[in-house]
Amino acid sequence: MYNPQLETFIVVADEGSFSKAAEKLYISPTAIIKQINSLEDSIGIILFNRTHRGIILTKAGESIYHDAKYIIQYTKDSIERAKQAEGKHKYLIRVGTSITTPSQCILDLLPQIHKSNSALKFRFISFENTPENAREILQNLGENIDVVAGIYSPHLLKRHHCQAYQLYEENLCIGLSIDHPLAQKEYLEIEDLFGQNLLMIRRGWSEIFDRLRDDLLEYRDIQIEDFTFYNLEIFNRCETSQSLIVACQHWKNAHPLLKIIPVRWNYATPFGIMYSPHPSYQVKELIKILENAKENIK
Repeated sequence: MYNPQLETFIVVADEGSFSKAAEKLYISPTAIIKQINSLEDSIGIILFNRTHRGIILTKAGESIYHDAKYIIQYTKDSIERAKQAEGKHKYLIRVGTSITTPSQCILDLLPQIHKSNSALKFRFISFENTPENAREILQNLGENIDVVAGIYSPHLLKRHHCQAYQLYEENLCIGLSIDHPLAQKEYLEIEDLFGQNLLMIRRGWSEIFDRLRDDLLEYRDIQIEDFTFYNLEIFNRCETSQSLIVACQHWKNAHPLLKIIPVRWNYATPFGIMYSPHPSYQVKELIKILENAKENIK
């Protein structure tokens, strides 16, 4: 369904060397080079610049690299959907996971889920946290990914045409570098934010974040800097710039050099399972189990 040489291409790009890719794939460097040459000939694009220092992706190669991972995963998912349509894996739920949509809450609930319905099975699918991927996944829940766990708002659900089952409310916190002077505190006060540069998601992303922004603008001593999307890049920026960032506790493992600290304020956002407006049988079964076990969550 797709050219299997794409997988070899990805390994070569990741390793930056034909010989290292050969070692990883347990085939000869000559075989690797033949596959890449064949792939380049078949698509009419030069993927690598060969130099005496090694190989480097061309601009076209970089474009193919990013799309190839999606093509491979999409093909695997399409086979999975075909098996489900045939009746196989009838009880399989595919859970999307990224640095801001961690699947730990699902893992924590597995004993309760299996106790209620041992037939339900889960497959965890990691995806790169980009605005494009997030939009694609949320607007097409049920196709390649069935559910995603994370914070949400009514505006987000409406914008992406999906629905959610709320597990609990998660208090908004502050993320900062482990080397920041405030990192020694267990709790922060509003006054601790005075004189700080605070990174906040752009207006319109979430109603509760917008309300927090409006309230913080009452304090002239807090400098608010906008960003467009939560991903590893913005967490890196927070850490290196010694800025603060509005975050959630379940992102505590998103970046090893950041610490998430609660704040003494009353701002909380819904956290739950997002799924298609037309859920499959297995997703309906999951939601039913969550409803029955809600009192034991968190």
